[in-house]
Amino acid sequence: MRKIAIYGKGGIGKSTTTQNTVAGLAEMGRKVMVVGCDPKADSTRLLLGGLAQRTVLDTLREEGEDIELNDIRKQGFKGTVCVESGGPEPGVGCAGRGIITSINMLEQLGAYSESEKLDYAFYDVLGDVVCGGFAMPIREGKAKEIYIVVSGEMMAMYAANNICKGIVKFAEAGGVRLGGLICNSRKVDNEQEMIIALADKIGTQMIHFVPRDNMVQKAEINRKTVIEFEPSHSQADEYRTLAKKIEENEMHVIPKPMAIEELESLLIAYGLAA
Repeated sequence: MRKIAIYGKGGIGKSTTTQNTVAGLAEMGRKVMVVGCDPKADSTRLLLGGLAQRTVLDTLREEGEDIELNDIRKQGFKGTVCVESGGPEPGVGCAGRGIITSINMLEQLGAYSESEKLDYAFYDVLGDVVCGGFAMPIREGKAKEIYIVVSGEMMAMYAANNICKGIVKFAEAGGVRLGGLICNSRKVDNEQEMIIALADKIGTQMIHFVPRDNMVQKAEINRKTVIEFEPSHSQADEYRTLAKKIEENEMHVIPKPMAIEELESLLIAYGLAA
């Protein structure tokens, strides 16, 4: 089983990218579990057709520790296994604790056991690596492969570089490696070339460039992935291609984060600064 975490700047499209990629893998016949690591609990919504997923933390609060695996997971598109970590009540506690609690609970209940026959476990992780809870998939070796969703926007690239620093910090102890950058296009000038250059600088690859298309929003409004909503659309093929590239990827590296001056120079070189 491959354990993969998707990171990136908040609002970059991690959950959308993750769910559409997982749909592509499921369509290929792979059994995938998605663990949502965002307190908003929206990491599995498209795979579940918009159904509200009761989170691990909500279940524990309501029912106590005596729960079963099926109390905290639902079956989604083409047999995907969907779990939402959830978070504390607003203003109370650290949201990162939900990730730690839910992953530990899944392990205790046998979610990763051979009998489950999982090909992949995906973690959709909130924002940047800013605290211990959100770094857990890296820190404790829960995920061995990291993909960073990025765009040609300055802060998205800054966040990607920062996440690479987190990967380096835990690479030796946890064995985690960077699989590549996924460019979720924002139609920035020279965007594809810029992300290829960024990937080269930090010693990885741009594994796929996902073009911007309104079909993604149309599918989301209908509470589905593009692959389920409009399977013959070209954007569905983009996610199928991304899924295939991840399946076949053999480039897993310890990245080389850039100094902020280097990153700014790259931005200037591609025309993002006056």
